[in-house]
Amino acid sequence: MILKANNMKVIEHEEFLGGKGTLTNTYFLNNEDACGTGRLFVKSMLKPGSSIGYHTHKGDFEVYYILSGKALVNDNGTEHILEPGDSILCRNGESHSIENIGDTNLEYIALILFDK
Repeated sequence: MILKANNMKVIEHEEFLGGKGTLTNTYFLNNEDACGTGRLFVKSMLKPGSSIGYHTHKGDFEVYYILSGKALVNDNGTEHILEPGDSILCRNGESHSIENIGDTNLEYIALILFDK
Protein backbone atom coordinates (compact mmCIF):
# COMPACT_ATOMS: atom_id res chain seq x y z
CA MET A 1 0.00 0.00 0.00
CA ILE A 2 1.31 3.42 -0.96
CA LEU A 3 0.16 6.65 0.67
CA LYS A 4 1.32 9.71 -1.28
CA ALA A 5 2.13 12.92 0.60
CA ASN A 6 -0.66 14.88 -1.08
CA ASN A 7 -3.21 12.29 0.16
CA MET A 8 -2.10 12.30 3.81
CA LYS A 9 -4.42 13.82 6.40
CA VAL A 10 -3.01 17.01 7.96
CA ILE A 11 -4.51 18.45 11.14
CA GLU A 12 -3.52 21.67 12.91
CA HIS A 13 -4.11 22.03 16.66
CA GLU A 14 -4.01 25.36 18.51
CA GLU A 15 -2.53 25.40 22.03
CA PHE A 16 -2.51 21.59 22.11
CA LEU A 17 -2.88 20.14 25.62
CA GLY A 18 -2.33 23.61 27.07
CA GLY A 19 0.73 24.34 24.95
CA LYS A 20 1.53 27.45 22.92
CA GLY A 21 1.09 28.16 19.23
CA THR A 22 0.27 25.61 16.55
CA LEU A 23 0.99 21.89 16.26
CA THR A 24 0.70 20.44 12.75
CA ASN A 25 0.34 16.65 12.42
CA THR A 26 0.75 14.81 9.11
CA TYR A 27 -0.68 11.29 9.39
CA PHE A 28 1.56 8.80 7.55
CA LEU A 29 -0.39 5.79 8.90
CA ASN A 30 -4.13 5.71 9.53
CA ASN A 31 -5.42 4.05 12.71
CA GLU A 32 -7.45 1.48 10.75
CA ASP A 33 -4.25 0.33 9.00
CA ALA A 34 -2.27 0.03 12.26
CA CYS A 35 -3.78 -3.36 13.20
CA GLY A 36 -4.68 -2.23 16.72
CA THR A 37 -1.10 -1.36 17.67
CA GLY A 38 -1.60 2.31 18.44
CA ARG A 39 -3.50 5.54 17.91
CA LEU A 40 -1.04 8.10 16.52
CA PHE A 41 1.44 7.77 13.64
CA VAL A 42 2.47 11.25 12.51
CA LYS A 43 5.18 13.64 11.51
CA SER A 44 4.67 16.57 13.86
CA MET A 45 5.78 20.14 13.33
CA LEU A 46 5.99 22.96 15.86
CA LYS A 47 6.89 26.48 14.73
CA PRO A 48 9.42 28.43 16.84
CA GLY A 49 7.98 29.15 20.28
CA SER A 50 5.20 26.57 19.91
CA SER A 51 4.73 23.66 22.32
CA ILE A 52 2.63 20.73 23.47
CA GLY A 53 1.62 21.04 27.11
CA TYR A 54 2.74 18.71 29.89
CA HIS A 55 0.51 15.61 29.98
CA THR A 56 0.37 12.04 31.30
CA HIS A 57 -0.08 8.87 29.22
CA LYS A 58 -2.59 6.30 30.45
CA GLY A 59 -2.93 2.95 28.69
CA ASP A 60 -0.43 3.85 25.99
CA PHE A 61 3.09 5.16 25.50
CA GLU A 62 4.61 7.73 23.15
CA VAL A 63 7.95 8.19 21.44
CA TYR A 64 9.26 11.29 19.69
CA TYR A 65 12.15 11.02 17.22
CA ILE A 66 13.60 14.44 16.34
CA LEU A 67 14.12 15.04 12.61
CA SER A 68 15.07 18.74 12.59
CA GLY A 69 15.18 21.71 14.93
CA LYS A 70 15.82 22.06 18.65
CA ALA A 71 13.42 20.84 21.36
CA LEU A 72 13.11 21.41 25.07
CA VAL A 73 11.38 18.35 26.52
CA ASN A 74 10.13 17.78 30.03
CA ASP A 75 10.55 14.10 30.90
CA ASN A 76 8.71 13.44 34.17
CA GLY A 77 9.78 16.78 35.65
CA THR A 78 13.33 16.86 34.24
CA GLU A 79 14.12 19.12 31.28
CA HIS A 80 16.42 18.10 28.43
CA ILE A 81 17.38 19.57 25.06
CA LEU A 82 16.91 17.26 22.06
CA GLU A 83 18.31 17.73 18.56
CA PRO A 84 18.10 15.72 15.31
CA GLY A 85 18.63 12.01 15.91
CA ASP A 86 17.58 12.19 19.58
CA SER A 87 14.42 10.60 20.96
CA ILE A 88 12.29 10.52 24.09
CA LEU A 89 10.11 7.66 25.32
CA CYS A 90 7.17 8.44 27.60
CA ARG A 91 5.90 5.16 29.10
CA ASN A 92 2.41 4.36 30.35
CA GLY A 93 1.82 6.41 33.52
CA GLU A 94 4.63 8.87 32.77
CA SER A 95 4.39 12.53 31.72
CA HIS A 96 6.09 14.77 29.19
CA SER A 97 5.93 17.95 27.10
CA ILE A 98 7.84 19.37 24.14
CA GLU A 99 8.65 22.94 23.05
CA ASN A 100 10.42 24.34 20.00
CA ILE A 101 13.22 26.50 21.40
CA GLY A 102 15.01 26.95 18.08
CA ASP A 103 14.62 29.54 15.36
CA THR A 104 13.45 27.04 12.72
CA ASN A 105 10.55 24.59 12.62
CA LEU A 106 10.85 21.57 14.92
CA GLU A 107 9.91 18.38 13.06
CA TYR A 108 9.69 14.95 14.66
CA ILE A 109 8.04 11.57 14.31
CA ALA A 110 5.44 10.94 17.03
CA LEU A 111 4.06 7.46 17.71
CA ILE A 112 1.49 6.58 20.37
CA LEU A 113 1.32 2.82 20.82
CA PHE A 114 -0.93 0.80 23.09
CA ASP A 115 0.56 -0.70 26.24
CA LYS A 116 -0.38 -4.37 26.13
